[in-house]
Amino acid sequence: MKHKHWREAMFTEMKALMKSNTWVKVAKINTVRVLFSIAANKDWPIHQFDVTNAFLKKRDGKITCLIVYVDDMIITGDDEEEISELRKNLFKEFEMKDLGLLKYFLGIEVLRSKRRIFINQRKYILDLLAEIGMIDCKPADAPIVQNHGLQLKKGGRQADRGRYQRLVGKLIYLSHTKPDIAYVVGVVSQFMHAPQEEHWEAALRIVRYLKGTPEHRLMFEKHGHMEVHGFTDADWAGNPNDRKSTASYFTFVGDRHFIKENIEAKVVEIPYVKSEDQLADILTKAVNSKSFREIKKVINKVFGSYMYL
Repeated sequence: MKHKHWREAMFTEMKALMKSNTWVKVAKINTVRVLFSIAANKDWPIHQFDVTNAFLKKRDGKITCLIVYVDDMIITGDDEEEISELRKNLFKEFEMKDLGLLKYFLGIEVLRSKRRIFINQRKYILDLLAEIGMIDCKPADAPIVQNHGLQLKKGGRQADRGRYQRLVGKLIYLSHTKPDIAYVVGVVSQFMHAPQEEHWEAALRIVRYLKGTPEHRLMFEKHGHMEVHGFTDADWAGNPNDRKSTASYFTFVGDRHFIKENIEAKVVEIPYVKSEDQLADILTKAVNSKSFREIKKVINKVFGSYMYL
């Protein structure tokens, strides 16, 4: 609040809100990711706009999606004529800039080909490496060691809490485009209130893993259908601190609630999956380097919704 430019930016935002009588709507990153998947499968264009303030506008009878995150907005759908009309009306009502087809959104780089949409956070990773002085570090082949046993130890040497929280916060954001670090980020997040040196070293290992994978991307591909594939797994009381289980899932194309409802209605059956074929293992436990690479290979080969290049 003491910074002049920050106050000016806030006043500009508030004036725009009062002028247009609208209030901030912020989309979840998961919603944005689902939108990319649908747009790729339906071959919809994605347009990007910068707005003075955030709002949501709806039209009945047309498939047009509008996502707002503070002052960034993207529009997609199957009716270019309606999108054009919507854009024209928005420009009449609000102060906006047309940034063209989507290329960069909330630190996420977006690339488009005829049948695919690729997203990654390469620049975000490189900036993180530079910020913590690890641009020349040796890459790790997996984000965490197997049987790590990380927990709060009595008398353990304390790490810098502020520095730890900043790093883990950035890693949490990176997990939106890198599900291969989701499990280990969940592990190090458990120690945000009182991190110890062992936890700090585990967080740095994730950074070293990222050093070797900045070009890895998520791919959303046009399949011509909306079939749903899901994998789920739990480690059954694997947390050494409170004996709670860690559970997670991969859902390709559809959302978790669709799966849950169909399981309860006995429409979907959940069969046993062998460990070597269980893709969700990398979200719930520390697997060895060989298994980690093999699971990523299967994801890459079989399912286009998440692809590592």
